[in-house]
Amino acid sequence: MKWRNNRSLILFLLVGVIWEITSRLNMYSSYLLPSPEKVLKSLYFGLVSGELLKNILISLGRIGLGFSISFFLAFVLGIIFGRYKEKFQGYDGFIEVFKNIPPLSLIPLIILWFGIGETSKIIIIFLASFFPIFYNIKNGIEDCDIKLIEVGKSLGFSEREIFRKIILPNGVPSILLGAKIGLGYGFRAIIGAEMIAATSGMGYYILDAQQMSRSDKIICGIILIGIVGYLTDKFFDVFMKGILKGRNIQ
Repeated sequence: MKWRNNRSLILFLLVGVIWEITSRLNMYSSYLLPSPEKVLKSLYFGLVSGELLKNILISLGRIGLGFSISFFLAFVLGIIFGRYKEKFQGYDGFIEVFKNIPPLSLIPLIILWFGIGETSKIIIIFLASFFPIFYNIKNGIEDCDIKLIEVGKSLGFSEREIFRKIILPNGVPSILLGAKIGLGYGFRAIIGAEMIAATSGMGYYILDAQQMSRSDKIICGIILIGIVGYLTDKFFDVFMKGILKGRNIQ
C-alpha cells in the first residue's frame, strides 16, 4: 500500500534517472537537453538572485486579479442565467460560440486594442477562466432538487429565502469546482500571454531564456510553473474541503 502512495515520487525519480543517463551518454547535445545538474544550478541561482521569485509573483498577481474579476462576473451571471433559465434559453448559441474561441487566439486583437500593458493580460485571464466558472455556477443553480424547493415553499419561505437557504447552498460544490477549473485555465493562459506580450512574468522568463539559447533556464521555468500550479491546485483542494466540510465533489 505504501508504494502506491509514492507512485508519483517513484515516477519522478525514474524520469530523473533516465534524464541523467541520457545526459551522461551525450545522446543529445547540452544545447537541446541540458543535464539535471545544470538545470538545478539554474534553479538555485534564479531563486537566490530573486529573478524567479519576482517573475512568479508577477504572474500570480496577474492571475489573482484577472481571476477575481472573472469569478465575480461569472458568479452574478451564472446565478441569473441559472435562476431564470427559461428567460435566457435563446442565448445559448451566442454564448457557446464565444466559449469555443481560444483566448490565446485573441491576443493579436487584444494587443491592438489595449497594447502590451497589464490590461491585455488581465483580459486574457478573464476570457480563459470565465466560461468554466460561469457554466459550473449556472448548472449548480439549475440542478437544485425541485423537491427541496417545494419543501421550502411548504414551509412558507419567500423566493429570496428559498434561494438563500436552499438553492445557493446546493450550488456551492459546483461553484467551487468551477472556480478551481477556471483558476487552472487562467494559469495556463497567462503563461502563453506573457510569452507573446510581456516584459515580466514566467512566460516572459521562458521566452527570454529561449532567445538567449538557455535551454537549462527554459526547463527550469517549465518545472517551476508545474510545481507552482500543483501547489496552487492542492491549496484550492484544501480550501474546498474546508468550505464543504468533507463533502466530496470529485
